[in-house]
Parts: sequence; C-alpha cells; structure tokens
Amino acid sequence: MTVRAPVDPAGTGVPVVCTMLKRERARALMRTAFPRRRAHLLPVRGRDELLDALTHHLIDAVVLDGGFGEEVGRVLQLAEDFPSAPFFFVTPLLPTDAPLVGRAVECGAAEVLVEGIDDVAARLLVHQRGFSQRFDAALTEPPEALGLRTSLQLNVWRSLVRRAGRPVRTDQLAKEHGVSREHLSRSFANGTAPTLKRVIDLVRVLAAAELAKNPGFDVRDVAEVLGFASSSHLSGTTQRLVSAKASSLSRLRTVDLLERFAQTQAENPEAED
Repeated sequence: MTVRAPVDPAGTGVPVVCTMLKRERARALMRTAFPRRRAHLLPVRGRDELLDALTHHLIDAVVLDGGFGEEVGRVLQLAEDFPSAPFFFVTPLLPTDAPLVGRAVECGAAEVLVEGIDDVAARLLVHQRGFSQRFDAALTEPPEALGLRTSLQLNVWRSLVRRAGRPVRTDQLAKEHGVSREHLSRSFANGTAPTLKRVIDLVRVLAAAELAKNPGFDVRDVAEVLGFASSSHLSGTTQRLVSAKASSLSRLRTVDLLERFAQTQAENPEAED
C-alpha cells in the first residue's frame, strides 16, 4: 500500500517528517513540536510503509519510537540507504532502554530525543538536520554566475531553494511575492539572469543530484520523490540544463552542476525552454 503524503496545495514546500510512533507520549511530543504550519507529519506503521514513503515522497526526516522495541533496529537499517533523511530515535531513556539506544546509534540515528528533556528542543533538532533546511542553508545565496541581483530575483531564488526541489508553478511564486505572473517572468530574466523557468528547473536538478547520492534511490525514485512526470522528464531536464545524464547526478557535485549550467547558459542565453 502506498503511503499518501499530506497535500500541500499552496506549493509552499512545508517539510514532511515521517513518524513511526507507538506510545501516546511520543505522539504528543511530535504534535507539540510540529504544529501543522511548521511541518507535515506522515505516520507509518512499519518498515515496509516507511520504505514506501521514502521512495515516493520527499521526506525531510524520520522519527522512530523506542516503544517498538527490537523492531526499531530493523527499521533503522534503512538509515544507511537514505542519509538525506536523518533518522531520530525517541525514548524515555529508562535503564532498560540502553541496549536499544546503543543499537540506534550503531545503525546511524542522527539524534536520540529524550522525552521530558528534549521536548522543547525537538523541533529545532529535527528541523536543522532535515533535508530541506540543509538544502536551503547551502544555497540561500545564489551563485554569482547566475546574475541574480535585484530584490525580486533574490527573494524568488530563496523561495525556490526553501522548497528544496519540490514542484512549484510560476503563478504560485507570483502570488507569494505580490506581483503578476507576467511581471515576475519579465522582471526575473533581467540583465544576464536566466529565465525563471530555467532557474526553477536548475534548483530541482540540484535537489535531484543530492537525492541521487542516496544508495536507496535510483533515477526513477528521485523523479518520483521530486514530482517529475517520469524518469524521462528528469533525464530530459538534466540534459537540457547541464548537458549530463540523470544517471550521472550521483557523481556530480553542486559546483559541477552550476559550472555546467553556466556553460549551457552562455552558449544559449536566449533559451526560453
């Protein structure tokens, strides 16, 4: 059964935190830490549902309840295959929990959240390590080569990287920034800057490259997670923007992709896509 992600009709890119919780205390902690406007909580009931969620939706982080006992160890094995979504382990940290905490750390849990101690800090701890936040922090300032200098260009760029590669329409961006769609498209490609469509696609390819480095993903999974129509759509977009195959994204660094994009832009600066 495919796990359905929460709907984000406004295209705001609210982070999705996948939860596997058994105890009410753990559920209460997560509800308090992540009210609806701060994140979407996507519950799963076991390893298979978690794997399904990871390969169908852009998951920022995973939170597992120590109440599942030894089952947690089996689920935590997925952490090695999906390092872009850090795994967190919630526990009351009773003396009997020590072996399970050790197992969680051994399997690559990013953090152990202790009930009653980390309740207030839980949101910050998970948010800072989540995929969207790390992607945003790394690209908040646009590369100089893109020529994005006006306030509108910079604000739109930051809106895009905040979404971490999730699909977004031009009219959604226009509404967000209080301008018409026509004004946004015309004003964005000002001076030497690429068109808005190309920059939207560039951010999505940069996100795809990061996700492609997960051992648990193939190109089809990356396309699915980021909302591309198909793996062929992702491949075509990658080839058009950076003259590379989608299958090579796992080997290319962000700086490599930006250099390739700058080269294709210099060769065809009038491209409208």
